[in-house]
Amino acid sequence: MVVLAGEQRNIFQDQGFILLENAIDTELLEGLQNDFNGWVKDSINHQQPYGEMLDGRPRFDLEPGHSKEQPALRRVSSPTEISAICLKVVCSSHATQAVAELIGPDVRFHHSKFNSKMPGSGTVVKWHQDFTFDPCSNDDSITIIVFVDNVTPTNGVIMLSPGSHKGPLYSLWKDGVFTGAVNEDIASELEKKAVPCVGKAGDVCLMHSRVAHASRINQTNHPRTLFIYNLIAADAIPLAPNPVPSRHEGMLVSGKEPGRIRATSFDIEIPEIPKSSSFFDQQAQS
Repeated sequence: MVVLAGEQRNIFQDQGFILLENAIDTELLEGLQNDFNGWVKDSINHQQPYGEMLDGRPRFDLEPGHSKEQPALRRVSSPTEISAICLKVVCSSHATQAVAELIGPDVRFHHSKFNSKMPGSGTVVKWHQDFTFDPCSNDDSITIIVFVDNVTPTNGVIMLSPGSHKGPLYSLWKDGVFTGAVNEDIASELEKKAVPCVGKAGDVCLMHSRVAHASRINQTNHPRTLFIYNLIAADAIPLAPNPVPSRHEGMLVSGKEPGRIRATSFDIEIPEIPKSSSFFDQQAQS
């Protein structure tokens, strides 16, 4: 079954992103919601980030101010390792099929995470490009953003810079410190052209990993939770340690092993793996 129409492919090539409505089946969407809500309930028993990823860092990241009365679970790293539903979405959803149509047929999994902004969350995600965190030998890399909740202009919406995937790879370093964010002058220019990515639960945004993006605070009493996973062309070889390591890294989700490496030309600084549970702390220091 072909998921994308020709016009959708053209939009992706031009803007670097497209929104797919109703891309996640109801059963899968409810499974994602149930899993995340269960982790939120468990999080009230913890005061500090907890759990453990493959590299020993915490799997569950808590926003400052998290409490039993107002839980603020903001990230779950590598949920495919602890959720059969997450793994099923990665392996068999329409969104994954759409990615194979854009960069396939041979496509592999790189990493996954939940990012959430609970009611009253003050977390802002500053302007950055995913590819500069996760460089590979070529840039056929797509970030799949599954809307687990409705995403509105006021509950932590992602802002995207159309066409920025065709432009430069911006530095995430400042004065010798890896901040995970572009400098203020570049951010200001990106902000002028930014468009919001809104939709309802079950919609999916496919975003080229070179697209510059940011997100706002949650100004509402409603959560904004996203299940995010990254797929890369099977002939793209990671050039830096995975910041969200997973035992599923490298798993084929479409096609077959190509038996070759494809490289394209670019020049970027080596990224720095966060010492804490997520890059939110890296951005906060800037």
